[in-house]
Amino acid sequence: MDPISGADPATTEPPASATPERGGRPPAARPRNAATLILVDRKGRTPKVLMGRRHAGLAFMPGKFVFPGGRIETWDRHMPVAGALSARAEAALTAQVVRPPHHLGRSLALAAIRETYEETGLLLGTRDYGAPEDVPDGPWAAFRDNGVLPDLEAMHLVARAITPPGRPRRFDTRFFAIDRTAVAGETPGVVTPDSELVELVWVNLSQARKLDLPRITDVILGDLEAQVAGGFAPYLPIPFYFERRGQRQRVLL
Repeated sequence: MDPISGADPATTEPPASATPERGGRPPAARPRNAATLILVDRKGRTPKVLMGRRHAGLAFMPGKFVFPGGRIETWDRHMPVAGALSARAEAALTAQVVRPPHHLGRSLALAAIRETYEETGLLLGTRDYGAPEDVPDGPWAAFRDNGVLPDLEAMHLVARAITPPGRPRRFDTRFFAIDRTAVAGETPGVVTPDSELVELVWVNLSQARKLDLPRITDVILGDLEAQVAGGFAPYLPIPFYFERRGQRQRVLL
């Protein structure tokens, strides 16, 4: 799903961006909470990532290669899970967020898993515990029907980035990574010439950088490379990218 609507009170950014700009222009649009999931295949000598090419007719990033993802939906807060995000990830997900709800990290992680299913047909999780119960309506029903329970313990937080002011659509996106071994099932026929993602490719990081990418995706690939090299160790830095007064900023969470 293209994350183009909805807002969440937990979304925040440096206060300067919320004030009117010089010349009386209105304040920048409020970013919406979103999450992206990077699937990493580490079986070979060179790690590969899964990327999808967006439909050329879309208003948002047409034709670009991206990682699957989108905004939080209400039902993401009620989906049963196996395991939990690491304490390090939970702390980073709520850092620099005004009054974060207790479910923020969980909801973001589940949004990334659900959006990946909706855009690629891949079900990420575990079959070890049987089919999840009390599954909310909507896309999560496919996880129940296939006996797949989302496993948050398998997810790693890589980075956070807010779309710069001045863009018509702005997102406060958290980038997660998960190993390809977490794929527990697949619904065929999701990627078609008429769908949001019209093509999926597994590419190494050097090949990925040669694709038609959004600028931030290229930046995140560098952060991912460091995380993979470090084995996703909890002490590795988690960068936060945003723009303040026209200057790009990078701080660590």
